[in-house]
Amino acid sequence: EDTGEYSCDIGDQETKASLNVRALPVLFKKELKDKEVEEGAMVKFQCELTKDNATVEWRKGTVDLFPCSKYEIKLSGRIAELVIHNAEPEDA
Repeated sequence: EDTGEYSCDIGDQETKASLNVRALPVLFKKELKDKEVEEGAMVKFQCELTKDNATVEWRKGTVDLFPCSKYEIKLSGRIAELVIHNAEPEDA
């Protein structure tokens, strides 16, 4: 968001320069870990990113997951978290 043209003006004179800021890619600092829980338990998946508040999408296989009574999705700074409530065998 800092990319753009900047100028310095002293009344009858002006100088201008352009700034182009290349965004660094978001990477995983800490990746997801495998979990094993008893049926009916709550399970939490957590990963850490290299940038604050990045866009995160959660999936089970190819199915996108969205917040609901089953799934709780949180993003706090660099920590992305998926909580699965009342785990069932078909959640594996």
